Amino acid sequence: MATSDAPNLPSSSIDDSPISPIERRNSLEKHLQMRPDAKDLKDRHILLDTNAAPALQSTAQDLERQRATDSLRKGLERRPEKEELVERNILPDSTAAPALQGQQRELAKHMRANSLEQKLQQRPKPEELVKEGILEEGENPTV
Repeated sequence: MATSDAPNLPSSSIDDSPISPIERRNSLEKHLQMRPDAKDLKDRHILLDTNAAPALQSTAQDLERQRATDSLRKGLERRPEKEELVERNILPDSTAAPALQGQQRELAKHMRANSLEQKLQQRPKPEELVKEGILEEGENPTV
């Protein structure tokens, strides 16, 4: 490699000395010793984990992909309609945009809390309930 091919590298950092056959063999042996085994390569999906002949591996992979596609298609055909999911309270019955549905739920929650608070404030006192005959004199309404 000439220095004109790499103008950004100083010429002193490039080693142009030939590698001896012994160094090359030692380097290759060292790399082969560090080579991962076939099981590790299969676990990392680098090698195909199959017993099929190499000529048939592509066909087997295509068949597996087609089987997965068919399975997904069948699952989507059995998928319930939106109306059914709304009836079963799986999906919210909302016409708001999905980005706004969270805020809509929060607003409805706060409105229910406010309504409950108002009703608790308008609740009759225990003395009034005793006067109307709903509670007895010694009865504790908070239990």
